[in-house]
Amino acid sequence: MKPELILAPSMLSADFKNLSEEIKAVEKGGAAYLHIDVMDGVFVPSISFGMPVMKSIRSATDMVFDAHLMIIDPIRYIKEFAASGADLITFHLEAAEDPQAVIEEIRKYGCKAGISIKPGTPFEDVIPYMDKVDMLLVMTVEPGFGGQKMMPETLDKVRAARAYVTEKGLKTDIQVDGGVKYDNIRLPLEAGANIFVVGSAVFGPDTYGEAKRFSDFLAAQ
Repeated sequence: MKPELILAPSMLSADFKNLSEEIKAVEKGGAAYLHIDVMDGVFVPSISFGMPVMKSIRSATDMVFDAHLMIIDPIRYIKEFAASGADLITFHLEAAEDPQAVIEEIRKYGCKAGISIKPGTPFEDVIPYMDKVDMLLVMTVEPGFGGQKMMPETLDKVRAARAYVTEKGLKTDIQVDGGVKYDNIRLPLEAGANIFVVGSAVFGPDTYGEAKRFSDFLAAQ
């Protein structure tokens, strides 16, 4: 059975003056996930937002809150992110001293678990956890900044991950994040990704229209 194809707009690119309206627009446009990039200024250079923002918008939508923790020692904050409304919590393999412990902590609070790897991290490093998580996030740019161009070489990891999931009979989703646009989304799709984080290509003058355009494309595949 083919995996479900899912649009996950990145809130980092939304207009924060009208955040509730932006969220409703992508939901109406067919997005199932809201990707929430949490950055600490240490693991990545930028600082974004955390639990208070997530908590404040939880009542604005029924979309899956897809929390992407780009923070060091993520196990410290799993309980708080779960309590703030996260449905899926993804942490970076490179940022965790004991990835298995982080996965167990995420499960402990009733959330789905995701694990992410940066462009320089080989897929082989994450294989020990592939049957323990609900999702693998392959970064297709260096994490920390929006508006970067997709790195085509990262798609080899998507292909390797999809082949592994298929071979082992796993149901692990494969998400891509970074530089996904309407004119290149077919590349990660054909490589085997099924969840697509899209930022500036969705949020903008016609947020609803762009979300619908991506959603319609994915529905037609």
